[in-house]
Amino acid sequence: MSDVLLRYRGREIREVDLVFLRELIAQNPTSSRYVLSVKACELWNWVQPNGQLRHQVCRSLMLALHRAGHIQLPAPRRSLINNAIQHRRVAPLEFCDTTPIEGSLGSLGPLEIRQVRRAKGEDVFNHLVHQHHYLGFSRPVGEHLKYLVLAADRPLACMAWNSGPLKLKLRDELVGAPRQAYAHNLHLIGYNSRYLIAPWVKVPHLASHVLGRIAGRISADWQELYHHPIHLLESFVDIERFKGTCYRAANWQCLGRSVGRGTKSTVHYQATSIKELWVYPLSRNFRQQLLAPS
Repeated sequence: MSDVLLRYRGREIREVDLVFLRELIAQNPTSSRYVLSVKACELWNWVQPNGQLRHQVCRSLMLALHRAGHIQLPAPRRSLINNAIQHRRVAPLEFCDTTPIEGSLGSLGPLEIRQVRRAKGEDVFNHLVHQHHYLGFSRPVGEHLKYLVLAADRPLACMAWNSGPLKLKLRDELVGAPRQAYAHNLHLIGYNSRYLIAPWVKVPHLASHVLGRIAGRISADWQELYHHPIHLLESFVDIERFKGTCYRAANWQCLGRSVGRGTKSTVHYQATSIKELWVYPLSRNFRQQLLAPS
């Protein structure tokens, strides 16, 4: 019988881990929860693919164990911030030119596709997504990239990418294995969480053109920032709002439709709109890459 007490973000917690955490807390009675999580990560060698400690995930794990009564954490040093609200706050722009842009793709001239994660233009990206995307803006957690598309310094489009969701049955069928077989390699999947063509831009074929351009560079950009490549791209298309035309035109493949429960839901009835899952492999051996040992 398995002695696993808890599985959290890919890590299995056993009784020996609880003993370790209790001793760590006892040996550092004046340390904060942050310091304890950093120490635990260092001793566990729990790191991200880019070598950074997973101390935020570790702190959440320790809090879950604390609430379940397995360990006793010290009292928090400061008041907690409501992250659900904090992560949606976006600084307004003083000015944004919304003059209509129409015509052919060629009439736009050279397009600049700028990766603005932690770079110039991130405030513009955040503002546009917050104001004009039907899902609004939410600060991603973990690995992610943000692209801002411009023509003559005027923003045309925004595209956000995160690591792939944990549970997708349609993806399991594509890979040919249950998610447990490749859960340790989800960071090798890029999930298109937001795609916005600014409402004042009416240019045929722009959306599929941008998709193709970004597909050609995203793995190198991810490698530069997070020190590993991307082998598969995926995106959900809400069929009540869109037809997935730009994904089809950019040679993406539709794997099928969701059942409307969401990727994190525990209910067994439709709770969200039906969505199509579209994918785009970036390498021929993407299955082998996802199934490779960690």
